[in-house]
Order: sequence, then C-alpha cells, then structure tokens
Amino acid sequence: MAAAAIRPYDVLLVEDDVADAMLIQDALSERGARNLTQVCDGVAALDYLRDPDNARPDLIVLDLNMPRMNGREFLAVVKEDPTLRTIPVVVLTTSAAPDDVSGAYSHHANAYVTKPVNLEEFEAAVRSIDTFYLDVAVKPPKE
Repeated sequence: MAAAAIRPYDVLLVEDDVADAMLIQDALSERGARNLTQVCDGVAALDYLRDPDNARPDLIVLDLNMPRMNGREFLAVVKEDPTLRTIPVVVLTTSAAPDDVSGAYSHHANAYVTKPVNLEEFEAAVRSIDTFYLDVAVKPPKE
C-alpha cells in the first residue's frame, strides 16, 4: 500500500454490510484514519452527525443500498444542510448503474467508487478513497 495520510483523519462509515465495513475499516486505519465510526444506515448517520457530543468527521464513506434511509436519501439531506454540506462524501457501493453514478454526483457526492468483488481490487478501491482525501480534502489553500 502507498504511504499513510499527511495527518490523521476522522471517518464516518455509513455501511450496513458487516464484512465490507470491517475491510474498509482495516484498510483506512492502515492508511491514516484515526477515528473511524461505523453506522448502518442514513438515519443513524444523521443522528451521529447532528449530535453535538460527536466529533465532526473529515470524510464520509457512504454505501447506497441500506435499510431505513438509503445512501441516496442521506446524501441529499447532508448536501442540503448548511452545517454538513462541506464534509466530503465518497460513495463506495456495488452499483455501477449510470443512474446511481449520475444521481450521486447530482446530489454533490465528491467521488464515486464501485466496490469490487475480490480483495486486491477492494484494497485498490480503498486506496482511491485515501488518495481522494489526500489530494482534495487536506490540501492547504494556495497563498
């Protein structure tokens, strides 16, 4: 794997599949994620984000297909909320359907990554999330 992040970062993982969540947590932890909080649907994610006792994540990694409130609905709510809309959101899902991809970007997802089926490709997908975070989310402003 490539080098770890420039600084540790906090991640909110919105994922209902236990096996996928464990793989993502392990991979992101190895790459610099400091605090990784996992919730299983959009309702739980909004509850977490709106609780003033919880630290604001630097990055949200979001699955689309979940119970109660799916990722599409969650993304729409987050990106309409002035207090939450600036948190970068990376969609990590099994769907490569054009409607899902375009829908995520139309709701202002910052990146869209398709979950692969084998471990090597899965690790590459997680590296792409980390690369996104390093390249986009933590770049200092130009002086």
